[in-house]
Amino acid sequence: MSEKEMIKISVEEFGRLQRYMKLSQKDSDAYAEMKERYIELKVILTVAGVNLTELDKIKE
Repeated sequence: MSEKEMIKISVEEFGRLQRYMKLSQKDSDAYAEMKERYIELKVILTVAGVNLTELDKIKE
């Protein structure tokens, strides 16, 4: 997988995950699991040089 493909997939997953997080209760186990993946994706995208300013709707 090329770096561009990895970035594309990560951006898509990041957006999808944030939509699910917005629909979930913040005190739920599901939200806690999603938040872990959210942090992982933020790290991956930041290291890849993606500006998250516009993409990050949760901002946690």
